[in-house]
Amino acid sequence: MNVLTPEQCQELVLAAEEAMWRTGTNFHDEESLEIMKKAGCWVDGERVRVPAHIFEQALKTCQKHIVLCNSRTGARELFVEGNNSYFGSGPCTPFTRNPFTEERHRATRQSVGWATKVLDALPNIDYAMSLGIVQDVPLLISDRHEFEQQILHTDKPIITVCVDQWGQADCIKMAEIVAGGEEELRKNPFICLYAEPISPGVHCREAAQKLVMGAKKDLPTIYTPCIMAGGTAPATLAGVMVQGLCESLSGLVLSQCTREGAPFIMGGVYTILDMATTIFSYGAPELSLLLAALADVAHYLEIPMFGTAGCTDSCIIDEQAGIEAAISVAMTNMSGANLNHDIGYAEQGATSNLDLVVICDEVLGMARRLTNGIRVNEETLALDVIEDVGPGGNFADEDHTEEHIEENYMPKLINRAAREIWENAGGKTLTQVANEKVRDIINHHEPEPLPKDLAAKIRDIVENAVGHMPGED
Repeated sequence: MNVLTPEQCQELVLAAEEAMWRTGTNFHDEESLEIMKKAGCWVDGERVRVPAHIFEQALKTCQKHIVLCNSRTGARELFVEGNNSYFGSGPCTPFTRNPFTEERHRATRQSVGWATKVLDALPNIDYAMSLGIVQDVPLLISDRHEFEQQILHTDKPIITVCVDQWGQADCIKMAEIVAGGEEELRKNPFICLYAEPISPGVHCREAAQKLVMGAKKDLPTIYTPCIMAGGTAPATLAGVMVQGLCESLSGLVLSQCTREGAPFIMGGVYTILDMATTIFSYGAPELSLLLAALADVAHYLEIPMFGTAGCTDSCIIDEQAGIEAAISVAMTNMSGANLNHDIGYAEQGATSNLDLVVICDEVLGMARRLTNGIRVNEETLALDVIEDVGPGGNFADEDHTEEHIEENYMPKLINRAAREIWENAGGKTLTQVANEKVRDIINHHEPEPLPKDLAAKIRDIVENAVGHMPGED
């Protein structure tokens, strides 16, 4: 599915290129400023303007193909390229909903461990983010605790969001321990780093430092603005695209000027400022529309893309949540955005909800069936079977039916039973069934264990982590 034509993609990229030179962006990091200046960018204080030829050179050196691996086996699992779409949870929610007590409380080490266990068990979830800011430890070292809980409870690829460069350095050390060394992690990365600018047009110190570190380490790094039409970006959707591309692509320039060929993933959470409530809307239709358009631009540039889906503004998992999450999952999957996060985000991103994660896993199965399409060939046209069965016959007993019936999507949670059967089974809602599945996974699912010696080394790094106040060197 395409929202934009190639000509419109070109126009948006040229406008972003013009904005990077005419207006520029601010970098609050001395090393980043020095890197950009040395590369030939125009630097005046913290303002950096990027000449067209430097941007175009960055496009040439940027990797078009990134692979994320299984943390236990090193198997190459996610091919982040082209129209391949993968889905995972989101990070950094201050609150979570306890699936056993239904209490809404601040995220903890236990809640992140539970969330990761659920993500590990679900077949349509491809990678893990933390689904919470751990707050039963000092916040400046919460990222180390989040990563520990993730690596203990899944072997799926992990996208890690760190507080600052020190936290990111510790998380990379832990990943290197699991992978078997620095070179092994670089060759078969199971982690992807994450940083984001502050809209409009500011690359804060922490984001720039994390981006530079990712490039130096030659590890995949996402650089993705979160912007609101009418708030931190123009009210027009095309203006939002230009603003967001200017921020993300100036990060691309820093990445490639630091190390040519560094694996970089562009993206964004583009949505609207809801003028009635002043929220950053995760359920707005414009979010799905903008991110489908961004996928078109990413495909045009041949840069891997980070998208958003499976989230809601609703404070509970109700009909509104189902509508908003399903629309974003289906549209994102059809757009071919590569790494799509925020599955399980409720309450405008304030609260993670594992019931929503499980429901979205079901929606993902349905969405992927839609994009698989219909095969038309001699076997599937089934003319011989139609002739053999004939008018008034029954196809249920045919070998052809047995061979092909599994192509149809069979839901795990959604009810297709008759009313009497449904009532006799308890007459449960989808949310109730999803919650039962969450609790069953937490109680019974056993992730692939991390060897005890590696877990001990990771625990040692976590226990010795030191928090740094903003501005500390």
